[in-house]
Amino acid sequence: HGLAMLTEDRRRTGIIPVATVCENVVVANLKEYVTKLHLINNRKMRTDTVEYVDKLNIKTTDTEVRVQDLSGGNQQKVLVARWLLTNPEILLVDEPTRGIDVGAKAEIHSLITKMAGSGKAIIMASSEMPEIIGMCDRILVMHEGRLTGILNRSDATQERIMEYATNI
Repeated sequence: HGLAMLTEDRRRTGIIPVATVCENVVVANLKEYVTKLHLINNRKMRTDTVEYVDKLNIKTTDTEVRVQDLSGGNQQKVLVARWLLTNPEILLVDEPTRGIDVGAKAEIHSLITKMAGSGKAIIMASSEMPEIIGMCDRILVMHEGRLTGILNRSDATQERIMEYATNI
């Protein structure tokens, strides 16, 4: 997997609500769990899921809990676990912290920063300017579908971003 996407609308296009935490984490990487006899290695699936539940501090009583029963922040972390497990070179994150609490937001930011630090490319779309300024090395601003400005983090302010975003 060279490319992965953390979708903006996790409930409609991200999680599988009635599936378990384990099923949601491994679904994008199922081929890794098929044995030579074409059976699914449930033990390996569970082991990998537990590793990411621990690593990402996903609050759940068990990996067999349905994802719809988790908080929004923990649902988002399940999706992050899914894509981290595929080890992508490029991760697209669309509104990665929309609708989650401050603690989960900080954890998601930390995970994205770690991925970028390990050499992965992160492309983020966000409507939260403090998030953009705090997380991005370069900021591309668009207005009505057209690129209107490129800013380095050191040059980025909310005012400059708004100038480009409103095309003033």
